Amino acid sequence: MCVFCDIVAGKIPSYKIFENETTYAFLDIACDAYGHTLVVPKKHFENILDIDKVTLSDVMETVQKVSKHYVEDCGFTGVNLINCTGKDAEQSVFHLHFHIIPRKDNDNMKVYPDLIKKDLNLADIQEKLNISD
Repeated sequence: MCVFCDIVAGKIPSYKIFENETTYAFLDIACDAYGHTLVVPKKHFENILDIDKVTLSDVMETVQKVSKHYVEDCGFTGVNLINCTGKDAEQSVFHLHFHIIPRKDNDNMKVYPDLIKKDLNLADIQEKLNISD
C-alpha cells in the first residue's frame, strides 16, 4: 500500500490543513520549512501522467486554495510549488503530490534549483519538442 493512501485513509496520522471529497492537504513530516504542505488526490495516481483531467483540476484547485490562504490569511508573501514526476525527476513517493512551501521575505531558503546556463540551440529544441496538432 502507498503511504499517502494510508494517510488519506487515516491509517497513518497526519496534520490536516484542508480536505474535500477528492483531495487532501497535510503538513510534510520532513519539517524542512514552516508550513511545508503536500496536496494529494484521495484516489491513487502515480503522477501527473496518469491522472484524469477532472481530478487533476480538483488537485490544482486545492493547491490554489491552500496557497491563497497562506498568502491572504497567514502572513506569507508567496509560495513555491513543486511537483516531481518520475524517478529521474526525483519523485520519491509514487502517489501524485504537489508541495506548497510558504515563503516570506528574508526566510533564507533557497528552493529554486541552481541550474547552470548551457549553450543550447532553442530552435532545434523547439523542433524536437513542439506539439503539433
